[in-house]
Amino acid sequence: MTSTRGGHRIVIGVDSFGEMTLGGDGKLLSQPQNIRELVAEGVLAEESGLDFFGLGEHHIEEMPLSAPDLVLAALAARTSRIHLGSAVTVLSSDDPVRVFQRYATLDALSSGRAEVILGRGSSTESFPLFGFDLADYDRLFEEKLELFARLRTEQPVTWSGTTRAALPGLQVYPRTADGMLPTWVGVGGNPASVVRAARHGFALMLAIIGGNPARFARLSALYRAATEQSGIGPLPIGVHSPGHVAASDEQAKEQYWPTYRTFMLDARRQRGFPEITRDYFEHEVEYGSLYVGSPETVARRIAKTMTTLDANRFDLKYGMGPMPHAVLMENLRLFGTEVAPRVREQLQQR
Repeated sequence: MTSTRGGHRIVIGVDSFGEMTLGGDGKLLSQPQNIRELVAEGVLAEESGLDFFGLGEHHIEEMPLSAPDLVLAALAARTSRIHLGSAVTVLSSDDPVRVFQRYATLDALSSGRAEVILGRGSSTESFPLFGFDLADYDRLFEEKLELFARLRTEQPVTWSGTTRAALPGLQVYPRTADGMLPTWVGVGGNPASVVRAARHGFALMLAIIGGNPARFARLSALYRAATEQSGIGPLPIGVHSPGHVAASDEQAKEQYWPTYRTFMLDARRQRGFPEITRDYFEHEVEYGSLYVGSPETVARRIAKTMTTLDANRFDLKYGMGPMPHAVLMENLRLFGTEVAPRVREQLQQR
């Protein structure tokens, strides 16, 4: 029997940004090998019972995952059940027509298992790479999201704007299996983005990377109200947050802390984040948005967050910096076989 919540199926998945990982000898894998290991991770995610495997677009040496849809296509040929998608696709620096075509093609290859999560891009390395000006950050996303909403109808599209050539009633191919590509918008805390997602009929993915997740309850309530006002009925709400699972709480924290600290120190230098201490890390694990611990601990915290935010989906962003590949695989196994069933059971009891 399929577990449901709020009229929607409970979905437990994982996301990766394709961070460089360590081999059995403790050395960094080559970038080609690192990409091939992502396919092995996706296969294990399905074997472990997870519902979704997502890959987030990045264009830097530490995360050389610039074409996640190609990796997902390879996974489509190696899997039969798990849904496959982006986490996220940086729509602002891409062409909405090509994004739709790529994921509609993935939908065909996977027999209807493709999804796309669209975002502005909190990492902006793609803007200079493809010749876009960060000064146009908001306009690029708003126009391209509107165009994507029209493309998603799979009808001839008439559209004009300032960010790409106009479409004078053109049909875009291929069509998807169900006639509507499942599409989410990733939101990091902007109420206007929540309302815009509802207006276009996109599902909402709350990207929560720090702090008490309860502070996002106002956004999920705003989204529910906006979808109701638009007359499109209730749509799914998901949560994307980082974490790591091991046999015990202490083991999980000791495996995760060193690379988390290094990653956050780099982010502090680049984006002005506050200093990261072990006390801060422990507080985030206990009360914030780091889901680090044993299967029992992580399941309890995920179920609480999903209940608080009225969400029916949770995607764990696994991996943080150069962790051993074997450790990531064990994390996936535990998350699928032990955490996910516990979350579904706890949600059904609430």
